[in-house]
Amino acid sequence: MKIFNVVARAGIPRVFGPLAGWLLRRHVTPDMVTVAGTVITLIGTIGFAARGQLLIATLIVIVGSFTDVIDGTMARMSGRQGKFGAFLDSTLDRVADGAIFASTGYWLMTQGRHAAAAASFICLVAGQVVSYAKARAEGLGMTANVGVAERAERLIIIGLGGLLAQLVWTYTIDISVWILAVLSLITVGQRIVTVYRQDRAAVLESEASRSVR
Repeated sequence: MKIFNVVARAGIPRVFGPLAGWLLRRHVTPDMVTVAGTVITLIGTIGFAARGQLLIATLIVIVGSFTDVIDGTMARMSGRQGKFGAFLDSTLDRVADGAIFASTGYWLMTQGRHAAAAASFICLVAGQVVSYAKARAEGLGMTANVGVAERAERLIIIGLGGLLAQLVWTYTIDISVWILAVLSLITVGQRIVTVYRQDRAAVLESEASRSVR
């Protein structure tokens, strides 16, 4: 499923480069775009998704998601130094993701679709854990960049579910959140196993090195 990321990144310079350059020339910083994208997403989720207006909510969130690649393009074009931008981007991504699934879960509960609401809340928690597991692994000197449902895949699946629920069949969103719940839990498991294997390999290598001495 990482094909979504590959395809998206392949077209980023061509599609978003001119816009990123235009914003930089007007003294708009990447951080401003990052914050604006989060605000747009919150408007779409809290203002519309929580009331069941899934079509307009999805379209607004899509616009907010575009800023997630525009700010990175701007940072690269400007030769920006420092790590605060990456920190801010990752932190606000967690806010946006939480708002998407919390709003969806809230609306599903108001419709009496409690099983789907529970799945949405599972997506909320598991999605945060997926991101935390990667960050924590990197903090410990390991990597956990694996999984069937990373952020791009989660947003695409929930976005399609929202669009189809409004245009085709309302229960499409229920199916989407259940698929995502399962995939997110699998991804958490994949990252735990990956870090465990790296840790065991490091321990065995250390023990072998000591025994040689």
